[in-house]
This record gives sequence, C-alpha cells and structure tokens, in this order.
Amino acid sequence: MKKKERAQEILTRLAKRYPAPEPALHWANPWELLVATALSAQCTDERVNMVTPVFFKRWPTIRDAADADVTEIEEIVRSTGFFRNKAKNIKAAATRIMTEYGGEVPQSMAELITLGGVARKTASIVLANAFGINEGIAVDTHVKRLSFRLGLTTKTNPVQIERELMPLFPREHWGEINHYLVFFGREVCPARKPKCDICELNDICPKKGVK
Repeated sequence: MKKKERAQEILTRLAKRYPAPEPALHWANPWELLVATALSAQCTDERVNMVTPVFFKRWPTIRDAADADVTEIEEIVRSTGFFRNKAKNIKAAATRIMTEYGGEVPQSMAELITLGGVARKTASIVLANAFGINEGIAVDTHVKRLSFRLGLTTKTNPVQIERELMPLFPREHWGEINHYLVFFGREVCPARKPKCDICELNDICPKKGVK
C-alpha cells in the first residue's frame, strides 16, 4: 500500500473511532486555548486543566495577563513545569496581542508565531480549534511517534514531519489529524507496549520501530 493510500485509510478508520474529536484541554475562547496549549508543553492535559481555571480567575482578560506581574504568573503555573519560561512567554504574548493586534488573538500562522512561546504546533491548534482555519498539522509527541510507526515519515524534526504529513491528508482534516493521533496514541499506541492486538490499524501498519 502506498503512503498516500495508507494515510487515507488511517484517516477513514480513525474518523470512525473518533466521530467528534475535541481538544482535551478546557477553554472558552482563543486566548484561553492559546494559554492552555502553551502550558501543556511537557505537562499532562489533566494538570493544565487544574491550573487554567485559577489562572483565568486571577487574570480574566488578555489585558489583565499583559499587566500581570510575571512572578505571580510563575506561582500560578509552577506545577506545569518550566514555569519561568511559560510565565514569561504568556505575559509577552498577551503584551504583543494588546500592542500589535488590538487585544484580539490573531488569526494567521504568520502572526501567531510572532507571539511569545508560540511555535507552529500551538498556532495550528489555536487556528484549527478556535477559528476553524487549517494552516498546518500540529506535531506533538504522539503525532511524531505514530507518524513514524505508521510509515508516514522518516523525519524526527516536527517541522519536517509536518511538511511530510500535510500532502497526505485533505486540508479540511488537518486539525482533526492531531486529535485522532493524540487520542489513539494514548489509548492504543503508547510509546511502550503498543496494543497491536486490538489496533484498528494493525493490518496496514508497518510497525516501524516496534520490537
């Protein structure tokens, strides 16, 4: 089976398994999703979902976050890890949104990646989920692992992986692909001991790197 055919079959089967995928992170507007996604780096979604309600109660708006004392932000986000960097980036992103984008989260990849701590992965997640705009495929650890195992890429760099994945899937499904592979990676295909015996993709998976 050629790579593009396999990709289409993966999409079909995972869409059947996850008919209405949504981010595991809790959010109510684009800014909340941006902050939650930024905090989720090297941290579980469960932990982020415990921290963000406290964060947004303390600083409800983008302006509030821009005006916040960075040391206070550090205290709130400390349990998510790398808290100094995350606090600095969140404040910087809020400040730039206020000064450059009229207090509204921008709606393009080019603008989003100018914000503190926002790379293509975070930008793609915000664009797809908050605005319904598909400008890329968010590549996190699950997407990276499964893309390799499924024989869709040989690359290890997230930007290169994304570049290889984008032509394999219809653009209107780019946002969903991230959800599908994240959920499937957690439930069926973890890093250690993938559950190949119950996997819907078992018959088309080349099992790259699986012992």
